[in-house]
Amino acid sequence: MISTAIRVARVGSAAELAAAALMVLGFPALMLAALVPSTPAFAAAAAVTYLADHYLHRKGSYLVNRLSKVRAGLSIRFLIRQLLLILLLARLGLADDLIYYGAIACFIAFYGLQAPHGALVTLIRNRRRMPVATRNIDLASRIRIPDAPPRVLLHRSAEKMLHLDLAAVAGILVSAALGSAVAGFIGIGLTVGLGCLYVLALVPYVRGAKIPPNAERVLAAVDEWLAEYRPETVLYFSGSKDSAYQVNMWLETMEQLDSKPLIILRERVILNNLAPTTVPVICVPGGVHLMNLDLSNVRVALYAANVGKNIHLLRVPTMKHVFIGHGDSDKLASVNPYSKVYDEVWTAGRAGRDRYAIADVGVRDDDIVEVGRPQLAPIQGFSGVPEGRIPTVLYAPTWEGWDGNPGNTSIVLAGENIVERLVKADPPVRVLYKPHPFTGTVSKEAGAAHRRITALVEQAAVERATDPRFTADAAERTAAKAELARIEARLAELAGKGNGNAKGDEAEATRDGVVDLARYEEAARLRAEWNTAYWNSFGSHEHRVVTGAEPRLYDCFNVSDAMVSDISSVVSDFIASGKPYAVTDSGELGVEEFKRQNTAVRAAVILSNAATELDGLLDAVRDPAADPLAEDRGDLKRYLLGPDEPTSIEQFNAAVGKLAIKAETRNAGQDARTATGADADPEPEPDPEPATVPAQGPTADGDDLNG
Repeated sequence: MISTAIRVARVGSAAELAAAALMVLGFPALMLAALVPSTPAFAAAAAVTYLADHYLHRKGSYLVNRLSKVRAGLSIRFLIRQLLLILLLARLGLADDLIYYGAIACFIAFYGLQAPHGALVTLIRNRRRMPVATRNIDLASRIRIPDAPPRVLLHRSAEKMLHLDLAAVAGILVSAALGSAVAGFIGIGLTVGLGCLYVLALVPYVRGAKIPPNAERVLAAVDEWLAEYRPETVLYFSGSKDSAYQVNMWLETMEQLDSKPLIILRERVILNNLAPTTVPVICVPGGVHLMNLDLSNVRVALYAANVGKNIHLLRVPTMKHVFIGHGDSDKLASVNPYSKVYDEVWTAGRAGRDRYAIADVGVRDDDIVEVGRPQLAPIQGFSGVPEGRIPTVLYAPTWEGWDGNPGNTSIVLAGENIVERLVKADPPVRVLYKPHPFTGTVSKEAGAAHRRITALVEQAAVERATDPRFTADAAERTAAKAELARIEARLAELAGKGNGNAKGDEAEATRDGVVDLARYEEAARLRAEWNTAYWNSFGSHEHRVVTGAEPRLYDCFNVSDAMVSDISSVVSDFIASGKPYAVTDSGELGVEEFKRQNTAVRAAVILSNAATELDGLLDAVRDPAADPLAEDRGDLKRYLLGPDEPTSIEQFNAAVGKLAIKAETRNAGQDARTATGADADPEPEPDPEPATVPAQGPTADGDDLNG
């Protein structure tokens, strides 16, 4: 019942649901207390509405943020409470007293301050919003970017301003209870006075040296930096907040390039969710600003996703454009016809090349280059289950996708069957459940299945904790948890100092967002130590639900002995480990057809939605010598991901270098043709008869026929 209410109200917990209920019920209670009238009851109801409202805002509750859509926004709720206070005074017979008129005058004046306050806050934020935001680029030596206003002035400013009425409300209620106007006028004076001071405190930040330079000067400074740095290879990315992982997976590869790297992002939300990196980053939300940047030294542009905003860079002919994607799988998205716009498409191995040939979407075989998967270097190979430890099976289903195809994910039809069989397996295994971060965003059924699977794993973990067969070294776990806390504290400290992403203001983050290499290297070391401490902080037999960015998927691969998943890049990546794996035929194509359509499952145990075939996977894990698919997995790994030597990063760098030479050759040819044409200086041909020449400019409806 409560879980259903939480889901319907779109709140994150029972506490949020309770706060929402108290806030909603508090206002009718206020009206009732005002009509009775009862000053103590009104004060109690007012306190409940204040506290519940504040709690929901602090939690960022979806429900409270949507109230403005039904004319019940934050300022309206405060106004209603103040009007009900006026009603209370009238019902108490104080309509002819000075405190009554003082209250009315106070709230009118207080709301009169809302307009200049809101205007100043908006103006400050707009003026401090940079046309481009950067990381690891020294703009401070080229332009002056002033400090941001104190966080206390701008963070949740509307809520802070409105809460200044607390002094007046409390004072008026005291006056109503005691029959003396003194407390009321003290509160009124505090509310109006503090409101005026808040507005005055914002004024200096909208003029003079307190505001950053204009867009023209900022863009000129960026171009000046580009001219000095001379970037050669660009990683370009556009997407939603949830897609930040698609660019984050390429950061380490960009750091290992032999050429000078640059990352170009199109959305501020992606910049804010970008993982730490040493590579220079430019976030350019405006298409016009991007097209005006001086990228004349760039020879290779890499694209991790097929999105509409790619056109703003694809239009540049002096660089070669490459689709590198954000995974390698047999999904239709991996052979998108949009890929024809790129000069080359880079795949991990031969399988990607064959996939395009079979799909016949217009991508030429000559334009496909096999470069391996540099990101897979951290994945460890399979050496069998260590003695004394039970096997660990990772269940990592993909999400439901946009098209509703039942074959996209196993989570709806097979997920519970898979997890039930795993947690009840005999001999026992440990289950790690790591769902795709998009799970449930499109399908309610997928979201509901995810919650049921989570409950299954958590319940199985509780039961195993009481099973005498499974014990853990309590001292070791305590030490690991202490180490985990220490590492997290230090990582938080590092994130808060010398890290542009930690700044609350975009202009300051751009000015100060140059990475401190010593801190960056320390953080990288600590993240590796965090991973070790995390897995040691609970028993190797404990079932676990793993969500969020940490631990990473590849870390889950390394502590697992087998995996169950769906058709996605997760399967192709896991194959790099050489460990046994199973894939669910959720669309019920049948084993042979499923293998024919999906290359990555040719060395997998194929599961039906009933998951009765899981025993075959578990047998292979328990006795690697009797694993019938071991040799097939080795062959498939080479087919999907390419050879182990040369390393993938070496292949990737070689591909970048070859394509850069092609770009240089093309540009040199264009320069030569331009020079030849200029030297020849042919005599112009006579103008043709106007009546016989069709128009080549804009048409009547404004479309440019020349593109």
